[in-house]
Amino acid sequence: MIKGYKGFDKELKCRNFQYKTNDVFEEEGEIKACSKGFHFCENPLDVFNYYPPSDSRYCEVDGDGKIDKDNNDSKVACSKLHIHTEIGLKGIISAGVKFILDKVDWNNCKETNTGYLSAATNTGDRSAAIVEGKDSIAIITGYDSKAKGEIGCWIVLTERGEWNGQTYPILDVKAFKVDDDIIKSNTFYKLVNGKPIEVE
Repeated sequence: MIKGYKGFDKELKCRNFQYKTNDVFEEEGEIKACSKGFHFCENPLDVFNYYPPSDSRYCEVDGDGKIDKDNNDSKVACSKLHIHTEIGLKGIISAGVKFILDKVDWNNCKETNTGYLSAATNTGDRSAAIVEGKDSIAIITGYDSKAKGEIGCWIVLTERGEWNGQTYPILDVKAFKVDDDIIKSNTFYKLVNGKPIEVE
């Protein structure tokens, strides 16, 4: 069984197939990623490639039975799909942030990374993370820190409160895709009151 995330249109349909939450769907025959079977993504952020946040719905799922994986991203095709509860946009973003942070090698993090499918991480206070390679991710977790990336990359921003005697407590963590619309490329951002703000 593989845990994952699935996107749908406003009617909870995917490719004109009607789904329901808390239900199980099965399909027989050959299963092939991108062509046959029920599809979902292991990486929550990959779901945005198929169902953008503007008009989509998102659920947690479990895939079982016959399994086939796509080589391009974390897409999985399966013969048996269990649709769990609907988690919405906030839920899919939170799951995406956790998915990324769980995979970061904190012993080998870099402030700047130019490779494809790479990650730049920074845990220091008032620090910066920069990514320039295709499909890469910049993650900041320190107080008053900032991140930027090329178009198509993702930035994960952490907002922290004031010093409480022991730490700067985490107030919020959010992920954004650099699209040159809402989030500009090659522009530093920090999270303020839950929103991405341009900074020098």
